[in-house]
Amino acid sequence: MGAGRLSGRNAIVSGGADGAGGAASDLFAREGAAVAIVDIQREAGEARAEAIRARGGEAFFVEADVSSADRVQAAVVEIDRRFGGRIDILFNHAGTLVVKPFLETTERDWDWLMAVNVKSMFLMTKAVLPSMLRHGGGAIVNTSSISAVAGTPMEVLYCTTKGACHMFTRAIATEFRDQGVRCNAVCPGFIRTNHGLRELQQLRGYGVDVTEDDLRRLQGRICEPEEVANAALFLAGPEASFVNGETLFVDNGMLVRT
Repeated sequence: MGAGRLSGRNAIVSGGADGAGGAASDLFAREGAAVAIVDIQREAGEARAEAIRARGGEAFFVEADVSSADRVQAAVVEIDRRFGGRIDILFNHAGTLVVKPFLETTERDWDWLMAVNVKSMFLMTKAVLPSMLRHGGGAIVNTSSISAVAGTPMEVLYCTTKGACHMFTRAIATEFRDQGVRCNAVCPGFIRTNHGLRELQQLRGYGVDVTEDDLRRLQGRICEPEEVANAALFLAGPEASFVNGETLFVDNGMLVRT
């Protein structure tokens, strides 16, 4: 692939096997980055990396549960070695959701979703930052959500995890700004991914108003995964060199209309 906005950069995409994370893996590679895809989905992750290489890009897959400290550390050690000791970009995209009434939400649900959505960002960022700091900085992008600031019935736990993502983003940006590290978050509305479509189906099952007509009213149409990837690319790339600690909403004006 030719030179692009991320030419010469080494990037990690957690949750990069499919959905918006997969779209970001593709896009980052098209823009010249060498991409390490970290995911628990081995078959999808290997297929994504192979497809990128077939198009002339540079990518490889590392299987890891990013909520596990040991597995994150092992994955990042391997990635750092394969990248020659330099990691420039981290896209913390891995995440999932729990949709159920609050009073039916269990302590196990809480611990699991906090681990996947919040602890994973902590673990990946902590593991990657030393490489960035050794080379004068880098860019971190976290996937948050409109749910960080807009409460949704049946998603108290999910909303809480995304609120934590917002503050994690801001605090990392504050602490490491003067060492050359930027940290921002991309915050999608409803997305056309397996994750996003499952969310809509489950919310509708509980009677929450997210029909097709509701979606058109709320955000005009459903968001495509490539649109989230484009926002992540901007935040990770040189055009955003003075953007730090920000939360970029990809919701087609949903929040400003409500």
